[in-house]
Amino acid sequence: MSSALEYWPSPPPWGWTADDLDRLPAEGPNGEPDFFEHVELIDGALVFMSPRKRFHQRLVRLLTEALDDQAPEGLVAVDQMDVRLGHRMRPCPDVSVVDARAAADDERTFYTPAEVRLVVEVVSPESEDRDRKTKPFRYAEAGIPHFWRVESKDGRPVVYVHELDPATGAYGLTGIHHGRLTVPAPFPIDIDLDA
Repeated sequence: MSSALEYWPSPPPWGWTADDLDRLPAEGPNGEPDFFEHVELIDGALVFMSPRKRFHQRLVRLLTEALDDQAPEGLVAVDQMDVRLGHRMRPCPDVSVVDARAAADDERTFYTPAEVRLVVEVVSPESEDRDRKTKPFRYAEAGIPHFWRVESKDGRPVVYVHELDPATGAYGLTGIHHGRLTVPAPFPIDIDLDA
């Protein structure tokens, strides 16, 4: 098979695949530094993520640290790690809670849905449709049990907590949290969102 980058900037004839992400160079096709550093694969399309705002970065750090501190033995919170949902679907959630054994492998570039307990997406203006519609549908379809969507309302975080309904295979909203996030699943969690 030819290198996918031979066809740049068009996708290769077979389309982009999850495996192609591991073969992308650090620099872009014209030598641009870190060109492929913030890219994910959504339904076979490469999606380049725009620079993050301070709100986004602050929330990712807060949630990763809080979830990691509160996670029971055997689970670890990580940020900015891909989840391979299929041959043409490899999103990069802002925060994930994964099996500690999988997280201990420093050579990993992605996790599988079976290794993930929770995914968190902090919504940015450019990612609204993906974070509100496409990604939740795909995470649910892959069987990831918990999904949180974080939005900014007047500069304050609001967390929409969803849990997978095994009867329908879709997420159901279990709560909308302002100021403080306290939930019993996927494990007991208490986070001061105003911190």
